[in-house]
Amino acid sequence: MDQITAPLAYDFFVRALVAAVLAGLVCAVVGSYVVLKGLAFIGDAISHAAFPGIVAALLLKGSFYLGAGIAAVATALAIGWVSRHSRLRVDTAIGVVFAGTFALGVFLFSSIRSFVPEPLSYFFGNILAIGPDDLVGLLVLGGVVLALVGVFWKELLYATFDPLGAAASGLPVARLEYLVLALVALTIVVSVQAVGIILVVAMLVTPAATAQLVSVRYTRLMATAVIVGIGSAVGGLYASYWLDVASGATIVLIQTGLFLTALLVGRGGPLGTRRARAQMGRAG
Repeated sequence: MDQITAPLAYDFFVRALVAAVLAGLVCAVVGSYVVLKGLAFIGDAISHAAFPGIVAALLLKGSFYLGAGIAAVATALAIGWVSRHSRLRVDTAIGVVFAGTFALGVFLFSSIRSFVPEPLSYFFGNILAIGPDDLVGLLVLGGVVLALVGVFWKELLYATFDPLGAAASGLPVARLEYLVLALVALTIVVSVQAVGIILVVAMLVTPAATAQLVSVRYTRLMATAVIVGIGSAVGGLYASYWLDVASGATIVLIQTGLFLTALLVGRGGPLGTRRARAQMGRAG
């Protein structure tokens, strides 16, 4: 019990714990839409596209969340616009926009003449370094994302499962797609400090992918994803504290382990199929 309560005596750990819970929750909720719509690659692109916003915020001595948020949302909307208004495939549009925005970040970073380690730290994340102002920014962004999902819950659900039917019923499907992309961008900004630009796509996708292996109904899928997201974030934070290792990598490794477990014992997995056959044999 002391190993669990002792870290709570430190303010930096309490802030990190709140941030981990928030990131796990928001990533699981938005990640459920990402997985069902097949937008995992877009999540990876947007996470890297936040880099020029981070560097710009550093150069202008502005807010990290404002800079990263503007860059991420602008890139997400640009990907959506290019894919809808050109004959290019979606993955091609992603590749072009992603490469251009990330190159802009490298260009801006190369213009800094003095040694500045801060932007590079966002590639790997450091949730234990979150300060009071950072936590406020996380709570605001996370609250905005969850509020938007709550307001447009039915519309997003309908457009995700049946976009043609949603369009026929009069729903603005194109605007809802842009909204999902913007939500993905804001979610990535919420999670960058926790796991870093490189690993943030795992936190966005893996909990929902794990839930999809064991759940059929959408509400149950999202609830399972939330449990996996928050549980792995909190467990990874404690494990990284005890073992003195990178927090972001530890969180993602726990999520990956849960995914592999679900893959083995979930519906269609080798152990799950074997158990179902045994139950059918006993029933027969």
